Amino acid sequence: MIQSDILTLRKELHANPELSGTELNTAKRIKEFIQQHHPCEIIEHVGGHGLLAIFKFSETGKTVAIRCELDALPIDEVNEFNYKSVCPGVSHKCGHDGHMAIVAGLIFWIKKQHFTSGKIVLLFQPAEETGQGAQQVMKDDRFKQLNCDYIFALHNIPGESLHTIISMQEGFSAEVQSFALHVNGQDSHASEPEKGINPALALSAINHELAQLNELSPTLNNYAVLTPVYMNMGEKAYGISPGKGELHFTIRTWKTEIMDELKQRIQHIIKKICQSESLDYNIDWFEYFPASSNHTVCNDLVKEVALQNDFALIERPYPFKFGEDFGWFSTAYKTAMFGIGAGIHSPALHHSNYDFPDELLETGLLMFSGILSSILD
Repeated sequence: MIQSDILTLRKELHANPELSGTELNTAKRIKEFIQQHHPCEIIEHVGGHGLLAIFKFSETGKTVAIRCELDALPIDEVNEFNYKSVCPGVSHKCGHDGHMAIVAGLIFWIKKQHFTSGKIVLLFQPAEETGQGAQQVMKDDRFKQLNCDYIFALHNIPGESLHTIISMQEGFSAEVQSFALHVNGQDSHASEPEKGINPALALSAINHELAQLNELSPTLNNYAVLTPVYMNMGEKAYGISPGKGELHFTIRTWKTEIMDELKQRIQHIIKKICQSESLDYNIDWFEYFPASSNHTVCNDLVKEVALQNDFALIERPYPFKFGEDFGWFSTAYKTAMFGIGAGIHSPALHHSNYDFPDELLETGLLMFSGILSSILD
């Protein structure tokens, strides 16, 4: 049975969401919760509004970090329960409220432990949704000085049976990169388009050629998805042949080397077409999420704890296609991220009617406490 304090916290967090980079009050509420129930060393404003709660059992031994995310999404909530978001246009539609409640709830278990070595670090990370938070945390000297040996995280997964533990040997999530292409030709009168440079044909050709780069089978080593997400050119002004336009894509692969090769091919296509159409252009690359890889030792431990708790275990053959900035941690630390099934009929992540299943609070607590026990014992 989950403690009522943890369930209350989850619903408070759900009702008061904050966007990436603005999670000041969320971090404040987490700090108050920890200080109320099990005071410890707390470090604030890590990588933005991030929070570290540190429990030292000894100066020797392993340091294990458990990470969750503070931020919500710019989505209107359509649910009508009594803890509905009070912030118009902002809501927890990825389950970060539940993830925070699990990690904060670990303090009740930690309070009862008598480990003779090591440290536990509870990391409440900002700005996951923009791909910036984990990187900023890693740059913070106070986090670096902890010298974490292992970092673990979880994510709820709608579409899988409740409490199922989903493990991936190689990695949890895809490498993701977004870019915006801006092209600049020459405006002219719509009756004399030949006196200007209209980018319509170039944008169309770029769209067509980039579509040929897709390798959509997730079992392929060179798996690549290129998704056009926004395009704009001109205005509803029928006397003008426009000279400017823009095209936005998000691209994803399993591996960095494939991503690097894909970016080179994209740049070659854009350069070739823009030059042939006499267009100036620039490419803006942003919102980068490194692939989140699982270290063998950490991943094996996740599976062992799942089986110890009699949770059904799914060993997924390839990562999830979404981005997750936990990948930044896996570039420098031994890490593992695993999934917990959120229900076959649960609304999907980022859907306006999604809500984190409270049944998963206990599942997450059992998984993290089992991982911590296995390492610190």
